[in-house]
Amino acid sequence: MNNTLGIIIAISLFALWNLDLISTLLNLKALQPKLPSEFKGIFTEDKYVESQHYTRVNSKFDVIQSTFSLALTLMFWFAGGFGCLDEWARGLGYGEIITGLIFMGILFVGQTLIGIPFQLYSTFVIEEKFGFNKTTAKTFIIDQIKGLILMALIGAPILSLILWIFNSIEHAWLWAWIAFTILQLLLTYLAPTYILPLFNKFEPMADGELKSAINELAKKCDFPLTEIYVMDGSKRSTKSNAFFTGFGKNKKIALFDTLIENHSTEGLVGILAHEIGHFKCKHIIQRMVTGIIQTAVLFFLIGIATNKDGAFSRLLFDAFRVEHISVYAGLIFFFMLFSPINKILSIFSNMSSRKHEFEADAYAANAQETPEHLIASLKQLSADNLVNLTPHPFPVFMEYSHPPMLTRIEALRKIKFETKE
Repeated sequence: MNNTLGIIIAISLFALWNLDLISTLLNLKALQPKLPSEFKGIFTEDKYVESQHYTRVNSKFDVIQSTFSLALTLMFWFAGGFGCLDEWARGLGYGEIITGLIFMGILFVGQTLIGIPFQLYSTFVIEEKFGFNKTTAKTFIIDQIKGLILMALIGAPILSLILWIFNSIEHAWLWAWIAFTILQLLLTYLAPTYILPLFNKFEPMADGELKSAINELAKKCDFPLTEIYVMDGSKRSTKSNAFFTGFGKNKKIALFDTLIENHSTEGLVGILAHEIGHFKCKHIIQRMVTGIIQTAVLFFLIGIATNKDGAFSRLLFDAFRVEHISVYAGLIFFFMLFSPINKILSIFSNMSSRKHEFEADAYAANAQETPEHLIASLKQLSADNLVNLTPHPFPVFMEYSHPPMLTRIEALRKIKFETKE
């Protein structure tokens, strides 16, 4: 490879892989043989050993997967795979949009097929070994098919629109950004009603103590809650979660059935109070606005990377051994070039996310007038999901969107607030 930009990109991808490897090794080195005193009574000694084993197994698996992915990408690139695929797609004689869909579709399907063995091993070997997996072979296959159909029905039209804009309109980056933002917001609004039910069942929560406690919390927090659902998370895993959906005055809560099974009413209310805290502290809006601004910058840079008369785009396509400059190939090359930069930017977004988690925790503690209910739930979640209790500070800084559980609990215990009479 005699293209300087290509060498820089290849070195950057290898450096990114190496950084992840260092982070993983530091995390493994930080595993402590002694159970933190805060978790005594929640973790048995055997459970704690199992959680560390789970961390080791997943860490090694992630290294193998990332190494294979990097090696395959570099081999395909250096062997001229992008150029050959582009020439073949162009040889079919279709227009720029159809050619782009074929080019990117083949890369997507190829990546999906290569990733399936890793998904199978993760689901049916690792997760099965530690008692998490509830996914059947039938469910796994159906999920893959549904995912591909959704990409064809939703992803392909959106991609076609982006390709058309960049090939047809002046100041394309601006119009592509506007169109993408509108579609993204629309999908965010429609997903809970039309997309998520394709993969899971959502049943209205039955009347009872929990539903009454949740409604009471929502009223106390002046949170416009309209519906409470129970999701069949146990269909795929014993791990648990909860999330909010909806815009404006129409808010919905979905709780995994596994979450309800393993937590007390007060603990569940604490978890939901934390989620309400994200809304009340304006974290959702902040993240949305930040994401929209970042997308604008990305589309502006994509415009530079796909400019058929630009010097940089010529260098970029030469680096990947592709003769014809096109928007569809430029999108692929740009995101490969941008991935190391995105890693750096993610450090700042993760810092902001961890700050938001602390603020939402504080909101929940004040809403319940005690931190103990949320603390109990965090401890139980740690045990249920075999969370690594002693991560190294470096991977926390680089990768964690949530603070370590022990750090969150320590922060909750320091919260000072006035108990209402």
